[in-house]
Amino acid sequence: MATKQFKAESKRLLDLMINSIYTHREIFLRELISNASDAIDKLYYKSLSDGSTGLSRDDFAINLAVDKDTRTITLTDNGCGMAREELEQNLGTIAKSGSLAFKKENAEKENKEDIDIIGQFGVGFYSAFMVADCVKVISKVFGSDEAYCWESHGVEGYTIEPCKKEGHGTDIILTVKANTEEENYDEFLEPYRLQQIVRKYSDYIRYPIKMEVEKRRPKEGGEEHEFETYTEVDTLNSMVPLWKKTKSEITAEEYNNFYKEKFFDFEDPAKVIHSSTEGSATYNALMFIPARAPYNYYTRDYEKGLQLYASGVLIMDKCADLLPDCFSFVRGLVDSQDLSLNISREMLQHDRQLKIIEGRLEKKIKSELLAMLSGEREKYEAFFKNFGLQLKYGVYSEYGAKKDLLKDLLLFYSSSEKKMVTIAEYIGRMKEEQKNIYYASGESVERIDHLPQIELLKDKGYEVLYLTDDVDEFALTMMREYDGKEFKSAASSDLNLESEEEKEAAKKQTEENKDLLALMQEALGDKVKAVCLSQRLKTHPVCLASEGALSLEMEKVLNAMPSDQKVKAERVLEINANHAVFSTLTKLFESDKEKVKTYAELLYTQALLIEGMPVEDPVAFSNQICELMV
Repeated sequence: MATKQFKAESKRLLDLMINSIYTHREIFLRELISNASDAIDKLYYKSLSDGSTGLSRDDFAINLAVDKDTRTITLTDNGCGMAREELEQNLGTIAKSGSLAFKKENAEKENKEDIDIIGQFGVGFYSAFMVADCVKVISKVFGSDEAYCWESHGVEGYTIEPCKKEGHGTDIILTVKANTEEENYDEFLEPYRLQQIVRKYSDYIRYPIKMEVEKRRPKEGGEEHEFETYTEVDTLNSMVPLWKKTKSEITAEEYNNFYKEKFFDFEDPAKVIHSSTEGSATYNALMFIPARAPYNYYTRDYEKGLQLYASGVLIMDKCADLLPDCFSFVRGLVDSQDLSLNISREMLQHDRQLKIIEGRLEKKIKSELLAMLSGEREKYEAFFKNFGLQLKYGVYSEYGAKKDLLKDLLLFYSSSEKKMVTIAEYIGRMKEEQKNIYYASGESVERIDHLPQIELLKDKGYEVLYLTDDVDEFALTMMREYDGKEFKSAASSDLNLESEEEKEAAKKQTEENKDLLALMQEALGDKVKAVCLSQRLKTHPVCLASEGALSLEMEKVLNAMPSDQKVKAERVLEINANHAVFSTLTKLFESDKEKVKTYAELLYTQALLIEGMPVEDPVAFSNQICELMV
């Protein structure tokens, strides 16, 4: 029979299909199985709608067979089959989908919830040419006596001719390509490899996928440890997805085992999130929060994303678009029947439905975390120890786009409670006259607890949040306020905690010592913006404060980054007027102004050390200390 040519545009598309649309050659089996499932669906739907087939769901199956000698893979279904015209129409014109047409025709009929057609674009079949140099399709329509064979060697064209076939349905026979220097096609002739592919992509196809596999067993009547090889037909797929069962049907152990097997973790998850949604975007989601952060979680190597299934068929292993970065620690999957996919089904179109699903998952994850925070506090604190840093990065990144989503989930160490608290809990304990939420930054809780800057706050009984992560202050600065209360650094130069009488007394004291303070500032030059008398210090002689948006802690963090550009906060050196050191300074101002300058440098360096900042000239500092000792 004469070979028929593909249309010119189909030729170009077929060449594209074989060489570039699909990123992984193993996808061919997923596509052919999906098509076989569709064919069975159509016949099953017919049996539901008019009862004429006499078939039940248990009568249907998809069969796989491999023959290494002839280098063939055969995939057989007992679905609706295709007549000659359908073979011509569906396989002769690329991107002409019989599945899509069927779905449109039956969309308004009863039982439409049973129509779950996976392949709707009609291009998946041609992925077979990625691994085969000849594809043969033998098909027989249910109830017909005629069978036809469609055969093609690729872009050259195809033939259709009558043939014989037992039973209805379709056989697809692939003659696998010979190996090349670049590609190993032999792998697809190994039964174990086909089993892997089926379990990876098609485990939840609703009909059994069967294959004869080779097994070993102890030889009956043989010697000890003597085995024999035999073959047995195995069902390769599990068929029923866990996430499509109702929650009441699933035990905690089943959830945990599924998570550990699916996501290769040795620990049970800290939290299981199982939800089903219908409406503008219909999907099932099964998500897990790991018990601890993966070893590479805070590195560039970590790849976020949920597995994406379309009607039980794996489309993407890591769909990053379904999770915001702040929740990138979540593992799991989403299964949707109606996402718009591109022609290869490997990539999502960035459409409205995807955004709806992402938004709903985001809200669901937050609500589950809030429930854990309020109902399982110890468990939540363990979670926060692992992933709290990511939540804080989420507040700061993208110009604070997610700050309202995340602010209620944050925990910080409290000076008064001596444990981790939420910002809402802090506000609930605020004193009536207190206007701000106070915080202090440092390397550790112990270091912060001894900072001179928080003496006055503690003295007034104000709670202080201790920030120990580099991102903390940046996150709070991005939030600016919580429930109308502004965040205020304990190291800020304008705490404004004094009474009017105290302000007047301080003003008078500053005026009386203005020449001394001016001399000290002159000695320090551009190291500080000002030297002033402190209203916050009680027992400590000196501290550093900052003016403007950039704090001392921010300066440390930013300058630790690999960059040629260094930043500097506007530093203010504060002196405790009630300390013995200040009395010494006032006396020296009258007798030895040069020594006052030396003391100014010493006090400044001392303040740097208290802040955990580098000493600008260690040698000079050492010499000045030695001079004092002589």
